[in-house]
Amino acid sequence: MQNQWALITGASSGIGFEYAKVLGERKYNLVIVSNEQQAIQEKGQWLKEEYKIEVFPVYLDLALPEAARQLYAYCQEKSLEVEVLINNAGMFYFGEVLDQKSAQVEKMVLLHLLTPTMLCRLFGADMKKRGRGYILNMSSMSAWLPYPGIALYASTKRYLKSFSRAFRSELYGSGVSVTTLCPGGVATNLYHLSERMQKLAIRLGFMMRPGKLARKGIRAMFRERAMRMPGFLNHLFLPLLLLLPAGFVRWTMRKSGLLPKTNQK
Repeated sequence: MQNQWALITGASSGIGFEYAKVLGERKYNLVIVSNEQQAIQEKGQWLKEEYKIEVFPVYLDLALPEAARQLYAYCQEKSLEVEVLINNAGMFYFGEVLDQKSAQVEKMVLLHLLTPTMLCRLFGADMKKRGRGYILNMSSMSAWLPYPGIALYASTKRYLKSFSRAFRSELYGSGVSVTTLCPGGVATNLYHLSERMQKLAIRLGFMMRPGKLARKGIRAMFRERAMRMPGFLNHLFLPLLLLLPAGFVRWTMRKSGLLPKTNQK
């Protein structure tokens, strides 16, 4: 295992850092990437000391057009053969598309669509040549839920789900497996909830701890599962949510104040 490398994006906190810990336990050497410079350096040092592995922390904004090529070039320069690629980096905001700044919209599109697609393309080609590799792409339960307020987020996650499934088919028989993870709510800072609210959501079963999710994701990846949506309640409620009329969802969100009310003439 000494020469086996895993690359994890968005690894300075939350689910990404938990992925790094699980793979560190398995003695994978790590390339961990984040746009939080101090945090990724500190986490890299901790992982190196805790698991006695090699760790390269990379400070890089993955919401830039050339980010994937820069990251690939970095690994090439260091002659790293990446066996595991985990596209975990993501962002979330709640609000209607027209209320968001153009830069914010572009950032989510680049981070959720272009960068993971190009990382799959670049590292996937090397994996195919070697006849071995694992790719784990982070989608979301919201990929099935085109709700107002999360129009952009849900749509980008649906793309990742669809792309991953098709890319997996294209790589069939090559020794490279592509797995899609579609979690519901996870107790991280992504949703900007207080610690108290996160703990309550975990107790009620509406959220999962990031460490638990990471282990489920890694297990599904190494078992070469096509897709996994962890959580009993997610499987229970998703069919019911899909039955809700779009008008009812829109009315409920506006009535509750989650979305602004519109004046109809």
